Order: sequence, then C-alpha cells, then structure tokens
Amino acid sequence: MPAVAAAELKHDLYVCTNLSGQGSVMGRSGPVLSGLYRSSDRENFEHLGPHHIRTFSLTYDPSDPARLYIALLDGILRTPDRGQTFRIVTSWDMTEAKSISVDAQRPEHVYAGIPDGIAVSHDRGQTWTRMNAGIRRAYTESILVDRTKEGRVLAGTEKGIFLTEDGARTWRLVQATDKVTYSLRQSPHDPKIFFAVTSADGALWSTDRGVTWKRIAGISAERTLHNGEFDPRNAQRLAYCGWGAGVQVSEDGGKTWNDRTVGLPKREVWKVAIDPDLPDRLYAAPYLEPLYVSDDFGRTWRKLQWEKATVFDLVFVPRK
Repeated sequence: MPAVAAAELKHDLYVCTNLSGQGSVMGRSGPVLSGLYRSSDRENFEHLGPHHIRTFSLTYDPSDPARLYIALLDGILRTPDRGQTFRIVTSWDMTEAKSISVDAQRPEHVYAGIPDGIAVSHDRGQTWTRMNAGIRRAYTESILVDRTKEGRVLAGTEKGIFLTEDGARTWRLVQATDKVTYSLRQSPHDPKIFFAVTSADGALWSTDRGVTWKRIAGISAERTLHNGEFDPRNAQRLAYCGWGAGVQVSEDGGKTWNDRTVGLPKREVWKVAIDPDLPDRLYAAPYLEPLYVSDDFGRTWRKLQWEKATVFDLVFVPRK
C-alpha cells in the first residue's frame, strides 16, 4: 500500500484485542500482549496500558479527545493523556463493563453498560452510580448518548432497547427484542437516524432519534450480528458483521446489502469498522484470525496485523 501522508489522517485508530490465541494469558506478560493498541499510521500498532485479554470497548471525551475511557472485565479504565497513564475508576462491585458513551453536550457525564444495568458518572469517571429505574432484565451490552441532546441516552439490553431523556433517572422500553442488542449507532450525517444490531433478532432502524424502530428488510434474524457502522464520509454507505454473516455492506442507505466476505478466512467476523479519513477503507476482524483491511470497501482484503486475534472494538479518536 502507498504510504499515507500524515496530513491525511485526522484520527488515530485504537484497537481493543485479545491475543491469547498466540500464547498470551491474562495476568502474565509475554512476547504478545492483549489489551489496547494504537495505530497512528494505519499500518503499525503500539501496545498501551495493561495487558488484559478482556478489553471490550473504548470511547473518548469529545471535549478533550486525549481523555479515553476503556471498558474491560475489571471495570472502567481511564486515561487523561492518550494512554501514557491509566487508572481503574470503578469500584470492586462494578465490573465487566461492555460499553461506554460520553454526553457530548455535557462531557462530565459518562454512561456505561454493565451486567446489572447502567453505571453513570457525573464527574468524568471519578465516581459512579447505578441508575436503572424502569429497566427490566438489566444486563446492558450497548449504550449510546444522543449527541444532540443532554441526558438523552439509548441502552441495548438483553430484552430490548431502552430510552432515557432525563440523564438515566428514568428509563422506558422503546423496542422489545428477544435477544441482546449488541450495537447502537447514530448517523454522523442525520442525528435522527439510529442503527442497531442484535444477537439473532435482526437489525433495527430508527428515523425519529430512537423513539420507534423497525426491522431492516433483507437482514436475517437467524445469525448473531456483532456491530453495524455508518460511513462518516458517505451517508449512503453502511456495514455490519456477525457470526456466520461475514461482512455485509450497503451503498444505498441500507435498502440493499452486498456480501463482502470473499477474501476473508471465515464468515465469523467479530468487528467491522469504516475509516473516517481514508475513502473506501474498511476493516474486518474474523474470529481468531488476523485483523484485515480493504481499500475498496470490501471487494478485496489483505492482512493488516497479528495472526490470531479476537478484536472487540475498533475506534477512531480525533487527534485534536
């Protein structure tokens, strides 16, 4: 691949990965470390923070992208300086965080999905409180703050999507599901549009900021879907992936979908991501395989990093 000019890249790529398939185990360092990695050039990766095989997801403070929050088995890890220093900010009884979202309108407010509900911080992660009122079957896999309105948050649980409009003081069910909602995304082009995928209950679409939802025609409810993504550069492009579903893309706003799994070693794909800086750049993480990259939106693929990886998250963080 031709070298990418530094000026073209406005984001760094952060990867939450488990490399235990290459001989690494939790609690023991070795030649290959699991946990959080960063790439500044999209080709080379450096390890940051603790070695941990269950580092699930990452988000950043939109008012200060140097401040990162990482969800891992032990709780929530925070770094104020892009990974130079880290600290666990949750207590012993608030662990196994799966997702985190920061309120863009009030960035001192941070929300996390945990096995027994919703954890909320009002002081940038210094202290946390459970705020689950109205949520039944509290296990929460995905959480997302509406970027346009303070205190408006959607939570994907094991039995549906819940909405709060008062900063998690109360929640109401807006979409029942039979399976866990694994991923929630808000369109970067139209804030009224939301995209959700579930474990064997299909994919969901909302055009009214998550108040009502409908299932997306053409996407099977027979497979576990791990995540869906909007293309930040092109409002018509989306992608999703899953277990047996491989990588699927749409170039007409979700009306039709095309399989882009050819060239990957298997159809069990844990994560897909679309690069905000490089046109047509797509990433895919097949289970216990290398991280792959495509420069033609999935028509062809090449190995990018590692040999046996389980990539839980791929996140692009602004450099400023």
